[in-house]
Amino acid sequence: MKYETVIGLEIHSELATATKMYCGCATSFGSEPNTNCCPICLAMPGTLPVLNKTAVEYAIKAGLAMNCEITRWGKQDRKNYFYPDLPKAYQISQLETPICVGGHIDVAVDDSIKRIRLNRIHIEEDAGKLSHDTGGGTLVDCNRGGTPLIEIVTEPDISSADEAKLFLESVKAILEYTEVSGCKMEQGQLRCDVNISVRKAGETKLGTRTEMKNINSFRAAVRAIEFESRRQIEELEYGGQIVQETRRWDDAKGESMPMRSKEEAQDYRYFTDPDLMFISVDEDTIQNIQKTLPELPNARKARYIEEYGISPYDAGQITNSKPLADFFESSIKCGADAKAACNWILGDISRILNEKGAEHFEIPFLPEHLAELTQLIEDGTISNTAGKTVLAHLFETPKSPKDIVSEKGLVQISDEGMLKKIIAEIIASNPKSVEDYKAGKGKAMGFLVGQAMKATKGKGNPQLINKLLKDELDSI
Repeated sequence: MKYETVIGLEIHSELATATKMYCGCATSFGSEPNTNCCPICLAMPGTLPVLNKTAVEYAIKAGLAMNCEITRWGKQDRKNYFYPDLPKAYQISQLETPICVGGHIDVAVDDSIKRIRLNRIHIEEDAGKLSHDTGGGTLVDCNRGGTPLIEIVTEPDISSADEAKLFLESVKAILEYTEVSGCKMEQGQLRCDVNISVRKAGETKLGTRTEMKNINSFRAAVRAIEFESRRQIEELEYGGQIVQETRRWDDAKGESMPMRSKEEAQDYRYFTDPDLMFISVDEDTIQNIQKTLPELPNARKARYIEEYGISPYDAGQITNSKPLADFFESSIKCGADAKAACNWILGDISRILNEKGAEHFEIPFLPEHLAELTQLIEDGTISNTAGKTVLAHLFETPKSPKDIVSEKGLVQISDEGMLKKIIAEIIASNPKSVEDYKAGKGKAMGFLVGQAMKATKGKGNPQLINKLLKDELDSI
């Protein structure tokens, strides 16, 4: 039996405000536990919240960037539930009048564009954080409690783990470009809940869904979706039934497990928060925020394809990260060839960042250094292999690549007389390979070039060596 997977995502993104949603406490990450708290965010009796205007503006900005309609007149609701990291025993959120309605994001899936619709974007406050110690106790840190969030809710338009990953990458890029969120997943600034169901291929009715909570990496989201889809299909194939429930994803074990039965809206006993004014958004505010929108990832991708002639895939990879796109574009302005800069950024630079566990914004050298490196290779001063050596040094000691080339003696040998002498010695020392070449065995040429490069300690101009070697062999 063939099945289809149906996925909807609920993405929670902390907003990059300096203070919390309803008080003046700092939102800074890494402070000592329970130091960024006050009577308001700790829900002391008699305290009154005041809405953070910047948080509303950031939510509107995100909504405009994701093609949403902005709600002109809305309210905030109390979502009631008890949990140790929620001092109020309710969370201020939005049920009936989300700040942003509808919307969509287009993602490139294989060779086509798929439109994934949004249901809503609403504002809410974050909860605190629980730390479970080895002795069986639990500690509560309320620093994060009250941090402004937006929740981005999709329609069930996603059909696979790969599509979910593409969509998450697109959301992250938009939030970074608009600067409404830092999107540092390791700090909990971006996380998602996955709603997933399966149905027989060709059916239109949705299956019973489960939800996996607080997944904080793209890799974990992919693994969780693949596991849960497989689990549900196996359950149905063996004659079982899917239970609507909330499940916890254990990324270390690579499996999900039941947490609790799935709540519906009525289970939270929502009601309008009586301490907060209604949110009124006028047309001038929306237009002023619209004017602040930057060139967004899909538009930048299209421009890179048209202006720089790079492939759609490479353009998508670069523009999905604002720091990489900014670095790429700045290096071109400094004189780098676009395709060469693209190859270095998506190749060795990204590889070294991954090896170091560093983020894209942590490239330690300047765009002009990359431009200078590509020019040194283009004009034949150094080989591509030497360029990799220079790049490694740039990550350790950022400075002019010309200085590194000089200090490390990496200048490429392009002296024909010197190279002809070396080639003559290589041919004399390898008569069997010469015979193989004359017999039409292509690998022999590669071996002889390798010997010449070895003799020059990697400094020989490989293009020139190939030409001179072929000329000499063909003359024998």
